[in-house]
Amino acid sequence: MAFWWPLLVLALAFAICKFLLILIPPNVPSIDVDTSDVLDDGNQAPENSFIYVPPRGTGQQSGKKVQCYEPATMKYLGYVPALTPDEVREQVEKVRKAQKMWAKTTFKQRRQFLRILLKYIIKHQALICEISSRDTGKTMVDASLGEIMTTCEKIKWLLSEGEKWLKPEFRSSGWSMLHKRAKVEFHPLGVIGAIVSWNYPFHNIFNPMLAAVFSGNGIVIKISEHASWSGCFYFRIIQSALAAIGAPEDLVEVITGFAETGEALVSSADKVIFVGSPGVGKMIMRSAAETLIPVTLELGGKDAFIVCDDVDVDHVAQIAVRAVLQSSGQNCAGAERFYVHKNIYSSFVSKITKIIKSVTAGPPLAGKYDMGALCMHEHSEKLEGLVNDALDKGAEIIARGSFGHIGEDAVDQYFPPTVIVNANHSMKLMQEEAFGPIMPIMKFSSDEEVIKLANDSKYGLGCAVFSGSQSRAREIASQIHCGVAAVNDFAATYMCQSLPFGGVKHSGFGRFGGVEGLRACCLVKAVVEDRWWPFIKTKIPKPIQYPVAENGFEFQESLVEALYGLSIWDRLQALVNVLKMLTEQKSLGGSHKEK
Repeated sequence: MAFWWPLLVLALAFAICKFLLILIPPNVPSIDVDTSDVLDDGNQAPENSFIYVPPRGTGQQSGKKVQCYEPATMKYLGYVPALTPDEVREQVEKVRKAQKMWAKTTFKQRRQFLRILLKYIIKHQALICEISSRDTGKTMVDASLGEIMTTCEKIKWLLSEGEKWLKPEFRSSGWSMLHKRAKVEFHPLGVIGAIVSWNYPFHNIFNPMLAAVFSGNGIVIKISEHASWSGCFYFRIIQSALAAIGAPEDLVEVITGFAETGEALVSSADKVIFVGSPGVGKMIMRSAAETLIPVTLELGGKDAFIVCDDVDVDHVAQIAVRAVLQSSGQNCAGAERFYVHKNIYSSFVSKITKIIKSVTAGPPLAGKYDMGALCMHEHSEKLEGLVNDALDKGAEIIARGSFGHIGEDAVDQYFPPTVIVNANHSMKLMQEEAFGPIMPIMKFSSDEEVIKLANDSKYGLGCAVFSGSQSRAREIASQIHCGVAAVNDFAATYMCQSLPFGGVKHSGFGRFGGVEGLRACCLVKAVVEDRWWPFIKTKIPKPIQYPVAENGFEFQESLVEALYGLSIWDRLQALVNVLKMLTEQKSLGGSHKEK
């Protein structure tokens, strides 16, 4: 007892000191970011105060400018330049020079950069969400869930675990290399090129940037032409945080433009991360093949939302509506196919119908609306086409939400949340990615049937499975061919930033998020060195030294069996043969010397 007592006291004192250190906040400087041109204070310049009417058809965005406007009101926000390929390459070279300096920084410096960002984000949540809302049409609540919480969680995970997963990782050296030390090192790749989508303009910039910069890379981010106004403001936050720690100002760049801008980035970066459509993803792969750079593709999905017959219907119905309306119908890993067990089909549909009928769409900053505008002009026409195809094939609309106070000329920017029953897989609505607030519901009779239905898709991003039995839900989820799965929840996987995110099939490949995403920004280098240098080194055995002895192959056979044989007796016998041949070779060597 006398021996253990001091140790217990020391352990308790250490725990108390560690707890007290947690209570002391780190010294994190604040940053100021210019917001004079992004706040809607009613004092915009006359040239930015009109209602923008984009031209119809494929040429609605072209030329040397990217026109920016609020999708909810069509209010003009201004324009940003469409960079030429030569201008993109210039930006990449600037980042490449800055990255060489940044790669030498410590993890302590990188963590300070993250803390500065986190402090600013928490203090300016409303500002960030309002800008996201104005540029994409999403509500403030959806902006908070999809933009703020996910980004803060990513930063906290990197602060907590990032350094651990980027330090050299020691591996077993195997039987033949017991005298060696084997490890994996993670070095920055150089310049990461990220081409991101419009649906989460804040998080889609910060997500790849955080991983790239923390792992020692520079990054050039090509933001969507549909969300360039907000992206350019968010870039100011990053610039201010870099300046606050004295980092190279060109370490991160945000570029704007159209297809040729993205193509130039792919051809000049050291790795490409792309979030977008399968069609564009294939083009990026072809371009990346020219320089043989690694590619991560996140290409959307058609996620299955499965409801078994033993669930709490009221609870799951609320989650289902959140899933389909998330970010004003601009779903990221959102549910787009709903499968409900026939035993509860009627009650589930009744509950969903009641909720949807209470949902109102309208300008997100004009009042309390459940969903806002669709981001892309004319997207409502695509959604209407999918619905009409389903109706022609036997589906039925049983519920639609309502519009708030919007003018008739703004209908193109909105689509009412819609519940469709009698859905089946012959309908485009069940096969093509909709990216809209439509809930097609289909019956199933058994777990085997719903697994087959869920896998009947060219996409494979995620799924959500609900059952009163967690083991049943887990078993169903394990058989669905996709990259992420939530058991008795929706989109919970993305809030766990320690997990990788990505899909299979037409949903893409590679992962961002978690250890896998962080290390995907690195050159993964295998290193072997002497374990007890300089006392023990690799020495080529005499029988296989040049010129190779007559019994060289016999020696190798015995050596392999001595190291890897399944029977201990066979291994011992082989070891005796190895030692015998080494002894004989040594004797022969001695005889040759005497002669």
